[in-house]
Parts: sequence; C-alpha cells; structure tokens
Amino acid sequence: MRAGRRVERTRGWCPNRARSSDAGFSLTEVVVAVALMGIAMLPIMMAGIVSVRASAQTRVAAKVETVLANAADRVNRGKEDCDYSDEVLAAVQSASTKAPEWENATATVQYEWYQPAASPVTLGTWESGACPGGFRPDGLVQKVTITVISPDGKLQRTMQVVKSDV
Repeated sequence: MRAGRRVERTRGWCPNRARSSDAGFSLTEVVVAVALMGIAMLPIMMAGIVSVRASAQTRVAAKVETVLANAADRVNRGKEDCDYSDEVLAAVQSASTKAPEWENATATVQYEWYQPAASPVTLGTWESGACPGGFRPDGLVQKVTITVISPDGKLQRTMQVVKSDV
C-alpha cells in the first residue's frame, strides 16, 4: 500500500462476490410455493365444507326426531279416541312457532286396530282404520303410525305408538 491512501473494507454488495443469502426469491419459486399451498389447502377446505353440511343435516334430523317424539308423547298422553290427528298437528305447530322454517313440515297419521282371534292360542290381526265401525269400544288396542317429514322433504322418520285402555 502506498502511504497516504487508506483502503476501507465495506460490508454489503460487492460486484465480484456471489449473491448474498437474503436477496429474496425468484418469481418461479413464489409461483411453485403458492401452487403447493393451494394443493395442500384444498382437502382441508373440502373437509370443512363436508363438516358444515353434515352438521346441518344432523340439526334437521334432531328436529325431526324431536317433533316425532313430541307427537308420539301427545298421542300417548291424550284421551282414548279414534282420531289423534289434532295431537300430531299440535306437535308440528309447536315446532313451527319455535322455528319458522318448520311451517312447511308435514306429519301424517295412520291407524290400525287389533282384532283378537276367536281362540286365545291363535294370533289376532291388525285391521285398517282408527276404530271398528267409527266408534271406540272398550278394550280397543290401536296402533298409531306417525310420520314426520322435514320442511325440505329430504328427511322422514316414522314411529308407532300402541294405544289401549287395557
């Protein structure tokens, strides 16, 4: 070195050196990284969507089961009669007052009554209709089949209640 001239070493960029490690990423590297993240996120997002749909279906199924149990309870606790449509309708109306989307839910009621056989060792038969001859005799055994259909029509549940004064 010559006297009077001083050489300083500097840190940072130097044209003769290779690229430093914190120079950043190329466009290709960024595109590949984003594509890989997208591929990885797709199954996670699909699982979330499936979970939300299953939750909604479970909620509707629980509501249908609740309305059905309520209707069966009303039939079971109601007075002995030939027609229990009012009790079932009241259960559906109760659900629609608590959840307005249930206004379009439907419930059906079917009736059968037991005709005992002439001999105690022979099985009797179930006859269609609510009561024999339109009136309720003493000792009548009825089978009331209640079906509740969700407002969207996709879910249907049925329950049978045996009603008797025996």
